[in-house]
Amino acid sequence: MSNEKPEELPSEEELAQLSRDELVRLGAKLDGVELVEYPDPWPVKGTRAEKRAERQVAFWFALAGIAGLAFVVAFIWWPAKYVAPNEDGYFMYSLYTPVIGVTLGLAILGIGIGVLNYTRKFIPHEIAVQQRHDGGSGELDKATILAGLADAGNRSTIARRPMIKRSLGFGGGVLGLALVALPLGSLLRNPHAQSANKDGLLHTPWQHTKKDEKVFLRRATANDEISLVRPEDMDAGSMETVFPYRETDTHEDWAKTILRGDSPVMLIRLRPQDGARVIQHQGQEDYHYGDYYAYTKICSHLGCPTSLYEQRTNRILCPCHQSQFDALQYAKPVFGPATRKLAQLPITVDEETGYFISTSDFNEPVGPAYWERRS
Repeated sequence: MSNEKPEELPSEEELAQLSRDELVRLGAKLDGVELVEYPDPWPVKGTRAEKRAERQVAFWFALAGIAGLAFVVAFIWWPAKYVAPNEDGYFMYSLYTPVIGVTLGLAILGIGIGVLNYTRKFIPHEIAVQQRHDGGSGELDKATILAGLADAGNRSTIARRPMIKRSLGFGGGVLGLALVALPLGSLLRNPHAQSANKDGLLHTPWQHTKKDEKVFLRRATANDEISLVRPEDMDAGSMETVFPYRETDTHEDWAKTILRGDSPVMLIRLRPQDGARVIQHQGQEDYHYGDYYAYTKICSHLGCPTSLYEQRTNRILCPCHQSQFDALQYAKPVFGPATRKLAQLPITVDEETGYFISTSDFNEPVGPAYWERRS
């Protein structure tokens, strides 16, 4: 291999007169490069195999464009408002997430496979050996490098393949539009415009919509059996997951309630010796009933279910990111990424029935933070 550089460098006038091929050869010599092999993938132009390869590449780029358009349309116009099972429109609602995932995945997959196929079938598979050198690049180096890049593009034959260029522009452009639609999609509607209504972020299904309304603590059962909770149903040191229930609730009302993300609550019965050590949160001193405390199951970090309760340490654990909350100190975070306590539900026992009821909704939003949150 010869890595000798040219003894005489061309002047600026001579440099301007050099052709692209001459600049490529000169650049290789300046950089100590030897092209061992630089074959043309299609030495015979216009063959059936070449056209077939071109159509294959164009197909994947076109598929990416069509899938990207479908993603944008579905993301903006597909029915995304929650519909409970067995209600009209539930089937279309249930397809929203799969359609979004499949169309965006196909768009990305199409671009990826198209680029890989084009690289494999049309880019020359060169073998080159180059000596590394230190120092900045001068005008001569810049000119030869640009010539080398232009030559690579010319040898890849992209300039004479309008089908591939158009399909790549279509697929890549629509995929870019789809990626832009993701962060901008939330700006199409204001998610907090109706935060104060009964379905907003400031309220949960535990709210009392009527005067003197009783909202019971109900277990989630496998059938339609209504299983409410009495104090004597729980052992000291135990925990149960409960949901809001009203005597006027129909089967459809209950189905909607149990599927609401802000419905589940942990009802914890502390051991007597632990209950004597509880530190109450200011303004929530009467939210508990004896040794019974109710906290939302929605983690204040990212909304995962805090579904684990450790009896010996009285800690509530979130299995997603290992946040831990102290049940003896108003469920404040003591470990992990969570920075706010779990919202506490005020509870008591109904004198008429002996079952647990909530006395009001949470007095603070449950779950993760958002800009408009005041706590």
